Amino acid sequence: MNNLSQQDLAQMQKKGISKEKVENQIATFKAGIPFVKLEKAAVVADGIFRFSEDEQKQLIQYFEDERGGLDLLKFVPASGAASRMFKAMFNFLDAYDASKETLADYIERTGDTAVKQFSDSMKNFPFYDLIMERISGKAKSKDEEVYLFVQEMLVAEGLNYGFYPKGLLPFHKYESGTATPFKEHLKEAALYAKTDGEANLHFTVSEQHTEMFKKEENASAPQISLETDTKFNIAYSNQKPSTDTIAVDMENSPFRNSDGSLLFRPAGHGALIENLNDQDADVIFIKNIDNVVVDDNLNEVANSKKMLAGVLRKAQNKAFRYARAMETGTISQEDAVEIKNFLEQELNVRFPIGFENLGGEEQISLLADRLNRPIRVCGMVKNEGEPGGGPFWISDKNGNVSLQIVESAQVDLSNAEQASILKNSTHFNPVDLICGVRNFKGEKHDLLNFVDEKQGFITSKTKEGKELKALELPGLWNGAMAFWNTIFVEVPLVTFNPVKTVNDLLKPTHQV
Repeated sequence: MNNLSQQDLAQMQKKGISKEKVENQIATFKAGIPFVKLEKAAVVADGIFRFSEDEQKQLIQYFEDERGGLDLLKFVPASGAASRMFKAMFNFLDAYDASKETLADYIERTGDTAVKQFSDSMKNFPFYDLIMERISGKAKSKDEEVYLFVQEMLVAEGLNYGFYPKGLLPFHKYESGTATPFKEHLKEAALYAKTDGEANLHFTVSEQHTEMFKKEENASAPQISLETDTKFNIAYSNQKPSTDTIAVDMENSPFRNSDGSLLFRPAGHGALIENLNDQDADVIFIKNIDNVVVDDNLNEVANSKKMLAGVLRKAQNKAFRYARAMETGTISQEDAVEIKNFLEQELNVRFPIGFENLGGEEQISLLADRLNRPIRVCGMVKNEGEPGGGPFWISDKNGNVSLQIVESAQVDLSNAEQASILKNSTHFNPVDLICGVRNFKGEKHDLLNFVDEKQGFITSKTKEGKELKALELPGLWNGAMAFWNTIFVEVPLVTFNPVKTVNDLLKPTHQV
């Protein structure tokens, strides 16, 4: 790639991005990213474990018995901005004029159901009283009041919620005041990520929001510490500039900004595998910032997390025992069969075609390789509507089968068979992960060795009116963990309460 100038190379060096990396990314744009090939949906008893109430209690107890001696960490991807949450409301501010038409006429004319739901249920938002106080006496009519309410909520001169990080918005309203997702995550951590009175949390946040999060920590952590008798150790990190990806024009040449510099873009949540790789603990709980519950549901959510952690620790302890035995002595044929059964039945490993025909040593080395990997236990909820990412058995170009979380964007929907497998899946992924990142010697795995680079996404965007192609890295819980050992477990629906739009705050699960 000779069309990179000295300025380009200096720009790349400043971001920590090598020329090889950029060349590889451009080669990816040229080649395209192949669709994932679904073999079948993972279902209960074939890829997803479902545990009885008694089994769940035993798993919770298993984790509780071990908990005192473990390093625990709660890792929360929290860099999401709230702007997307308010997309429909921003449109409303641009499109509605109370002096020219009634709100009912506007809703009928535009078919804007989001605005209708918002205006009908305004009183149920946690920030209702605050905003009404601020706009008191300014509206000449009910319709204008709705407009002023939305304006006060979003614009910079008002509360500026449209430019907040999602994690710092008021989500829930209690008698004692409102609670942000940040606050709710601290309450959760006190229940399942605490050892010896201390809970460790790590939030990945946007650089421009770091100070806001620290301010919220200073305001809310001391009170929750008192209430829960927990010392919180809270750390933050930002997505690394070196994980940004080059954008290209429609001819796959580097896209240039109006000043001639190269355009690099943040590469999606897959970039956070680097932030996760910088952490070290026995058990890492991962959950998105906007997936929080009100106090009434906290215990049920905490029990679900402890149950998943019990599944992880049971599997880890067994894997570690086998790995130690393989390192210290010779393995009998009988032992090898036992280890293979464990990998297949409990860690969902599928061995390559022809495994049986390999020599004894080759088989042992393959077993050791598959044992010595990070483990992820992922909660799966029953599909109640449109699936997002979901659990599937997939095969690669060599016919090797593995259990993965797949997004619909990775599937060739023009292929009727593939579309049908996707459509008929029974569960979806609520981003509820418990990760084991250490090996049997207690050393941390280098997580970057277990990423499937072929599972990224190419998307179309525009900049200054010009079309471009952008590259997202393999998603944190998709391709970035493709070569981990994987266990899927059914969890209750109460554990899944994401807030994608502001109206999601009206759902019963977010009302106190």
